[in-house]
Amino acid sequence: MEINYSLYLVTDRSFLGNKSLKEAVREAIEGGTTFIQIREKDVSTREFYKIALEVKEVTDYYKVPLVINDRLDIAQAIDADGVHLGQSDMPLQIARKILGKNKLIGISVENVKEAQVAEKNGADYVGVGTVFYTGTKKDINKPIGLEGLRTVCSSIKIPKVAIGGINKDNLRSILSTGVDGAAVVSAILGEKDIKEASKLLKKLF
Repeated sequence: MEINYSLYLVTDRSFLGNKSLKEAVREAIEGGTTFIQIREKDVSTREFYKIALEVKEVTDYYKVPLVINDRLDIAQAIDADGVHLGQSDMPLQIARKILGKNKLIGISVENVKEAQVAEKNGADYVGVGTVFYTGTKKDINKPIGLEGLRTVCSSIKIPKVAIGGINKDNLRSILSTGVDGAAVVSAILGEKDIKEASKLLKKLF
């Protein structure tokens, strides 16, 4: 499977109303989304498994990579393409030992040191941020801004995905920093027409 990090969607079902995540992901991919990360913080393991399995049907069909946020057990259970881990999650080397060398492991970083450690320890890519203030994550430190993003990007060679407060108005400025992709949540899932929102962002690339 070809890995294209450009338009990277992190899921958040709180934006969807009555629409299923499976349907939302299908619309996003049809509009041009190239990578999916499932993020679920407040559901049981069984519910997470069920949601992830449904989304995987869609990502398999369209041959789009699917990673699971935090939960190695869910990633293994549905045979996802990998996991995305934060600084306080399972250590990268242990996750690699569990998942094997053929799975993707992404690491959230917010400075040069964390990025270089992630690269040295064998991360496949990093999520860099938070770049701008965002409503979807309450536990973030001060945003690193475009200069912070540019500094991190120039310090490592593995793929970099910017994350945090990215939308159609600031995406162009993000793309000038050396990133390989931009992660969005509300800029796609918070829009009435998910496919159209995805298409609009994809055009900016």
